[in-house]
Amino acid sequence: MAADDLLDTVRDLLPGIAARAADTDRLGRVPEETMRELVSAGVFRMLQPRRYGGLEAEPARFYEVVRALSGSCGSTGWIASVVGVHPWHLALFDDRAQRDVWGEDDATLVSSAYAPAGRLVPVDGGYRLSGTWMFSSGCRFASWALLGAMIVGSEGRPLDFVTVLVPRSDYTIRDMWNVVGMRGTSSDEIVVDDVFVPDYRVKRNYETSQLRGPGQKVNTGPLYRLPFAALFTTTVAVPVVGVVAGCYEEYLSAMRERVRLSLGGGRFVDDPFAQVAVGRAASDIDAAILQLDRNIRELWELARTGKEIPLRLRLRTRRDQVRATERAVEAIDLLFKTAGGTSLFLGGVIERAWRDAHAGSVHVANEPERAYALYGRDAFGLPVEDNLV
Repeated sequence: MAADDLLDTVRDLLPGIAARAADTDRLGRVPEETMRELVSAGVFRMLQPRRYGGLEAEPARFYEVVRALSGSCGSTGWIASVVGVHPWHLALFDDRAQRDVWGEDDATLVSSAYAPAGRLVPVDGGYRLSGTWMFSSGCRFASWALLGAMIVGSEGRPLDFVTVLVPRSDYTIRDMWNVVGMRGTSSDEIVVDDVFVPDYRVKRNYETSQLRGPGQKVNTGPLYRLPFAALFTTTVAVPVVGVVAGCYEEYLSAMRERVRLSLGGGRFVDDPFAQVAVGRAASDIDAAILQLDRNIRELWELARTGKEIPLRLRLRTRRDQVRATERAVEAIDLLFKTAGGTSLFLGGVIERAWRDAHAGSVHVANEPERAYALYGRDAFGLPVEDNLV
């Protein structure tokens, strides 16, 4: 399937995904039926190399799909986004690592937990890895995991911050995901106990931030010349924005026919305070989408034409990504508040969207102060050194 056609295919799936959203939230996992539909549609192949059956789609197209899915079910959109970006990251690794994952089945999925919670001890031909990682979204659907780790020296001092590729046979999954929002993402805990990792399955994060690595030698398209920080952080912002954008449409539909039973009665739509809230929320949602889309498209155009990606654009992408999340949360808070007491009932669209948006916003990549400070340092002419740029 061409990337241009995939959004239409996904739109046909949205009514069923929306109908399953309450069960997804209640059961704490995306249903197998939904995952089969996403796999069949090609959602997880959008950023995968063509060499391994992928589409190598323009990232803006991928995020359009994520936003649409998130508007119907926040957890489904989150899984599509986070699991869907991992083929891009894997494509930066040594081709032997890519072949390990996709050589026999190019539909194989990969989860992640990027916090440097693991310890790598150098041995002949690679490393010994141990650690425990929280919050690996979609890990039960994946056969491999990308895990953050520190290489440690003989005295236990950290030498380097890396990402490690580990097969499902080398780790266990602990069921610990019992949370208030994004409940269906099954972001459980991964445990590794002293396993061997060959050196070609280890990638330095500094090298990745410098847009270098063995993967670019075999995956030469513009997609793999984009900054990790730009793609990954956008990946955890777009589902939040999509959740709120979808909820906004549901809100308008529900409130058009609502009649107040207090505060003097009357139709809800005639209340000027409700009208102002709608205007503010709509503006915040539009601004979030427009800024995210602008930055991703500019990054893509520079990569496509082989031009250098300036630090200022990378910092602006981070700035606007966290601001998009803030705008989305501000918008859903307005909708939740003006919907009145009906928004409090568990299982409602507005209530679930409110929980999902707030849950997604606490991901470390959506932390606003760090991104704003990085942008401010550069604006003042101070040096900026951070792997998440």
